[in-house]
Amino acid sequence: MPTPSSVANAYNSIASLANQAKPSQNEAATSVDFGSMVKSALEGVVEKGEQADQKALGLVQGQADVVDVVTAIAETEVAMEALVSVRDRVISAYQEILRMPI
Repeated sequence: MPTPSSVANAYNSIASLANQAKPSQNEAATSVDFGSMVKSALEGVVEKGEQADQKALGLVQGQADVVDVVTAIAETEVAMEALVSVRDRVISAYQEILRMPI
């Protein structure tokens, strides 16, 4: 079960990605594309997974606390669930576009 802090961290990560996608008043609207936003989201999930792996190895070696490992795994799980949710929405939108009459 994810902790409130892990959910809040995942929410903040997604919110920062959304803010990166919004162009500022000085930027052109084409400066941030969907592909780069997805790439940065994937990199964030991979990074969280690597951190969880490092904490788990630290636990095995006796250098980490169980709470830290569980928290890192929960944060990775929440980030992964958010990424899968976005993927599902993109696929749903694409399928809806395909169903539109031309």
